[in-house]
Amino acid sequence: MAHPVPPAHPRGASASGPPPAPQPGLPHARPPAAGSGSGPATGGIGGTGIGPGAVPRPELPPVHGAVLCVAAPGLVISPEHGQLTGRGLDGVYHAGRRLLSRCLLRVGGQDPVAVQSRSLGADRAAFTAAVRSGAEPGPDPDITVERVRHADGTERITLRSHLARPVRLPVEIALGTDLAELAAVAAGRAGPELPAGVSAAGLRWSSDRARSVTTADPPPDDALAAGGLLRWQLELAPGQARTIELRTTQDRASRAPAGQVANPLAAARAEGDDPRVDAWFRTSLDDLGALLLRDPEEPSDAFVAAGVPWRCGLAPAESLWAARMALPLGTGLAAATLRVLARTQAGGRGADAGKIPGPLRGAGPPLPPGCTGTEATLAFPVVLAEARRWGMPEAELGELLPSAERCLTWLRRNTGEDGFLADPDPHTGPRRCEIQAHAHRAALLGADLLAGCGRPGAEEWREWAAALRRRFGEAFWLDGPDGGRPAAAVHPDGRPLARLTGAAAHLLDTGLLGRGQPAPGLLDRIRTEQLARLLGTPAMDSGWGLRGMAVREPGHNPFGHRTGAVRPYESAVAAAGLAVAGFEKEAGALLRGLLDAAEKFGYRLPEMYAAEQRTEGSAPLPHPAACRPAAVSAAAGIHALTALAGIRPDAPAGTVALAPLAGAPLGAVRLSGLRVAGEPFSVRVSRLGLGMVEEAADALQLGG
Repeated sequence: MAHPVPPAHPRGASASGPPPAPQPGLPHARPPAAGSGSGPATGGIGGTGIGPGAVPRPELPPVHGAVLCVAAPGLVISPEHGQLTGRGLDGVYHAGRRLLSRCLLRVGGQDPVAVQSRSLGADRAAFTAAVRSGAEPGPDPDITVERVRHADGTERITLRSHLARPVRLPVEIALGTDLAELAAVAAGRAGPELPAGVSAAGLRWSSDRARSVTTADPPPDDALAAGGLLRWQLELAPGQARTIELRTTQDRASRAPAGQVANPLAAARAEGDDPRVDAWFRTSLDDLGALLLRDPEEPSDAFVAAGVPWRCGLAPAESLWAARMALPLGTGLAAATLRVLARTQAGGRGADAGKIPGPLRGAGPPLPPGCTGTEATLAFPVVLAEARRWGMPEAELGELLPSAERCLTWLRRNTGEDGFLADPDPHTGPRRCEIQAHAHRAALLGADLLAGCGRPGAEEWREWAAALRRRFGEAFWLDGPDGGRPAAAVHPDGRPLARLTGAAAHLLDTGLLGRGQPAPGLLDRIRTEQLARLLGTPAMDSGWGLRGMAVREPGHNPFGHRTGAVRPYESAVAAAGLAVAGFEKEAGALLRGLLDAAEKFGYRLPEMYAAEQRTEGSAPLPHPAACRPAAVSAAAGIHALTALAGIRPDAPAGTVALAPLAGAPLGAVRLSGLRVAGEPFSVRVSRLGLGMVEEAADALQLGG
């Protein structure tokens, strides 16, 4: 039996200690083993449930074959045939509560034969089926049924006759629900269906904590509480179609999906020689919009939930990284996300003062769980600094600057005596490679932010970053006959963990300073070139994206969430970093692999998938527990495609430069509807890799 992990910690909570109550929105229900989840995680064989005395590891039902519709906080999970059976995760959910678990359609006394299911967008899906009425001889179906299901709880069932004469069809829909929470459903603890009651034009269910109503238009001819049945007798003329609309809500008065927010992202587009570019960009933008949630403390602020079905709630690090990668679409999402997290920031004068709280996240067997709060705290000044370059208004910048300064103060206070930042415990935790990269970026971009806003301390942070670069080269770089590699981590006693992982991609993600200049990286040019070479080898590049761990490393597992699986977010970070560093071949290969994988997944990349080596005619294998859509995977599509143009804005200085990826690995590309300095921005990259700005704010000076 599966047992979901505790939900993400709410405002002001620590990443350790007893689990708090769930936040508004769908609860976090991911097990430790499942990727970038949000609960305490364990590593090693002892947590696998294998062998004597082993502790069973929580498991979740597979979702890779399910059809998911999301418009947060609404969610619908359907099997591919479209019939909600009441088994497993099937159902219509709102804010983590299952309002409807069973919706079984029968036409003429038969179950329609499923023909096709397809996504119509992040929030809608269509299921087509066929029925043979028996009015004509032969095996041909003569009634088609199309069900269009929406994440807000609406379903339109359209029956169309292909008979040459009128037909009278009995239509029956069996409904039911347990009003269970998603976490209980995932753990197999949902309980039996509740008794139904007849409501006006439908049925209702209620418990001590919730109630649900399903209404039908047109009203049924008959509604039976026993069995939850709605019945119609429909007359169809030749070629005629009749539609029944079902609406499932929390109460009779609900007519709209409460809690949805207006999309703060620009309605941008990507076009190119490769038509898949448009589909990937459009789907990524659609998925980000579908994951938007209101902050319950300040409903005007929205953030991107981590992913469905398991983590549709605030995940500080992932919400911030998604907002950062979406900066080409405007600074509104970044500003709102930063405000939401600033309200969670720890106060006082203790060691945690200034930290953004976040839950623990599994790091794979070699390392203990890491704290996502550490990552979010280091990301805060980075996102604010880059949002300033993209054109965040002065008023929003001034409001958020004190919180960024407190993040930097926390970083200085928690840096160990050896000059590194440990995680999760500042005294006994390992010094992780990617955390040092995040800290270095926070120091450099934080210094740029302080200097640009006339605040003191910029020069001290530049010196701090330079000292970290020196120490990192001595402690983390492992020399070898092949040119060496960065260690995945360094233990408190100085022993390196000599494994090449996808987290090394963050060493290439330096961020941009004034005039669009890349910040110095933790690695010098020679070692950056060596890392680029390593990431471009088949040991790391699966052909579908960057592996989480090199193939021959101990413990490699192509499905392992931190030990091998492809994480599109890390692949996009690596591709963009390689492009900025000038390694076009490796960047182009990762971009093409991601685009090919996106096509295989219907352009909706899951948060991770198996890193089996690509071969002729193969397809990437889905991870059965991965969220899809997921915030950082959706934003990765935006990040990867905008990296082709190499847009380097400096709104405070009134300039924008282009550094397009040489060789145009995806052919000619045009990006329109982006935003720089608050105004529309469009750019074209030719097949020769030459960039040209087509639309920009009048005040912007265009650079080369």
